[in-house]
Amino acid sequence: MQKAEKIWFDGEFVPWENAQVHVLTHALHYGTAVFEGIRAYECLDGTSSVFRLEEHMVRLVNSAKILGITIPYTAEELMEAAIATLKINKLKGAYIRPLTFIGDGAMGVFPGKNPIRTIIAAWPWGAYLGEEALEKGIRVQTSTYTRPHPNTMMTKSKASGNYVNSVLAKSEALANGFEEAILLDAQGYVSEGSGENIFMVRDGVLYTPNVASVLQGLTRDSIICLAKDMGYELVETVITRDMLYTAEEVFFTGTAAELTPIREIDRRTIGQGRIGEITKILQQEFFNIIKGGNEDYAYWLSRYSI
Repeated sequence: MQKAEKIWFDGEFVPWENAQVHVLTHALHYGTAVFEGIRAYECLDGTSSVFRLEEHMVRLVNSAKILGITIPYTAEELMEAAIATLKINKLKGAYIRPLTFIGDGAMGVFPGKNPIRTIIAAWPWGAYLGEEALEKGIRVQTSTYTRPHPNTMMTKSKASGNYVNSVLAKSEALANGFEEAILLDAQGYVSEGSGENIFMVRDGVLYTPNVASVLQGLTRDSIICLAKDMGYELVETVITRDMLYTAEEVFFTGTAAELTPIREIDRRTIGQGRIGEITKILQQEFFNIIKGGNEDYAYWLSRYSI
C-alpha cells in the first residue's frame, strides 16, 4: 500500500502513522465496525470525481444503524470529509476507506457506552485484481465456505466482522491457485464473490442473483442501470453454480474489482475463455462514465479539483 500523508480521524486530520487505537478497542476483539470502499478517479477533463459518494456514505450510516451504532456524523458531513481527505493528500485518484468502529472502554461482548470512532483514509490504488484481469479475465473457484444465513450476521450491513467469511474464501482460492472465490448462499445458490457481486450472460440476457442473498453493491446497481439503459434485458433471480458453467459470459462487479471478466470457474472454461462481447461493452462504458465521459450519468460523480 502506498501511504498518504494524513487520515481524517474523528473530525481532525492526523499524520498517517499517528492514526492509532488502543489494543483493547472493542471492534478489534468483536468485529463491531462498519466500512465502505469508494473510488475517486481522475477525469478526462483533468478534474477528479468520487463515484457515487453520497450513496456510499448513506450505506455506511445504514450499516451502522443495523448494528445499533449511531455514527456521530451525517452522511453529508462524511461526504465533505472524504473530499477534504482527497484534497489534503493531493490525490487526483484514490481508493477511499471510511470506517466507523466501537472504541475501547467496557470489555465484553456488550460494548456499553464505549466511544464511536470514525476515520476516513485514502491512498493511490490500481486495479484490485490486476490490470491484466480487466482485459483477459480471471480464474475463480466455488468456495467450500458458505455465505451466512441472513438472520445470523445481518448481511445487509457492510460490517467488518462479516468479512471473516470472505477472508477464508479468498485465502482458500489463492491457496488453490485461483484468483478469487464464488460463495454460495445457505440454500446452495450462487451469492457473490469474496468482495464482489456477480453477473452472467446467457442468450444475450444478463442475470444476477437477487438481493435476498447478496450485499447490494453500488457498482452492481450501476451496471444494472447501465445495462437497462443500453437496451439489455436484465433478470434478478436465483442462479445455480452449473448455470454459471454453461454461461456465455460471467463477470464480477465491485468498487475494488470495478468490472472484471471471469474466464474460468472450477477449471471449466467460460464462453471462449476471454472477456465476452457484452462484458466488454459494459466495461468500456462504465470506465467512460466514471471518468466523466458521459454527462447522462454525471449525477453519479462528486467532482473536485486538486
